[in-house]
Amino acid sequence: MRAATKLFRNPALLILVLTAMVWLIASLTLKGFGAVGHLRYILELSALIGIVGAGQTLVILVGGIDLSVGAVITVAAILLPLISPDRDATGLVGIALTLAISTAIGLANGVGQVFLRVPAIIMTLAMATFLQGLLILVAGGSAVSVTNRTVIWLGSARPLGVPASVIVWIVAAAAVLILIHRRPFGARLLALGANPLAARLSGVDVNRTTLIIYSLAGLFSGIAGLLILGMNRQGYVGIGDPYLMTSIAAVVLGGTSILGGRGSYAGTIPGAILLVTTTALITVVNASPGWRSIMFGSLILALLLVSGREGRQ
Repeated sequence: MRAATKLFRNPALLILVLTAMVWLIASLTLKGFGAVGHLRYILELSALIGIVGAGQTLVILVGGIDLSVGAVITVAAILLPLISPDRDATGLVGIALTLAISTAIGLANGVGQVFLRVPAIIMTLAMATFLQGLLILVAGGSAVSVTNRTVIWLGSARPLGVPASVIVWIVAAAAVLILIHRRPFGARLLALGANPLAARLSGVDVNRTTLIIYSLAGLFSGIAGLLILGMNRQGYVGIGDPYLMTSIAAVVLGGTSILGGRGSYAGTIPGAILLVTTTALITVVNASPGWRSIMFGSLILALLLVSGREGRQ
């Protein structure tokens, strides 16, 4: 009884157990679902949501939200082929430039909130709209192919049978978990999300913290954009759109309060895997895209209602 109570009080562990149960039941009842290649593919797709969710978790922990992550992913996927120097055989220069631009976009989101006092939801939505229009002008509505060797390797390589994107996710997850749980910065994030005024009076540099977390959100979105580009070999306008709502859903599903001040990236990890697994199940049973959208919309709405009720209590 105590074990069950402890399980339900730990959202990260609960989602992990639920994901394992879904994998087990699906593997026993659906032909091919439990194949190593299929489960590896699920983890590969989960890594993309998980990496975007890393930045989204940091933002939501302080009571904010980043609606520009999908646009930043698209920026990275389209700009890298355009700005990679031909003389750079490794492709690392193009990657560095792209990630710098992605981080700068995140920083601009933070600057708008800190100095212009624009609410996070308005600032990031405006940034997303601006970037979408800019990309249409730059790309002209056509797809851009990638020739960057490093990006292609990241999208297709499987060292020791593990997709490179999953390895990148492991590194990113370790960094975020250490930042939240092993560094004073993590305590400041939670304090800022729980009570901004009290955090400010306690000496937390709210402006600096805001700039850092939105810059990190831009960086993680840029990394995800490069991985998506490597997997698809093409970048096009809208390629990052599906990752906006799924990144938010993974964060909230993992137990992080949408109101801020409570949660951990440890819950976002299984949350991302569960979302991709659910999508895979819908695909296996040949459900229409409409049902997929209904599922995600209903899930997000239910989780937001739960979070709002907890905040009132």
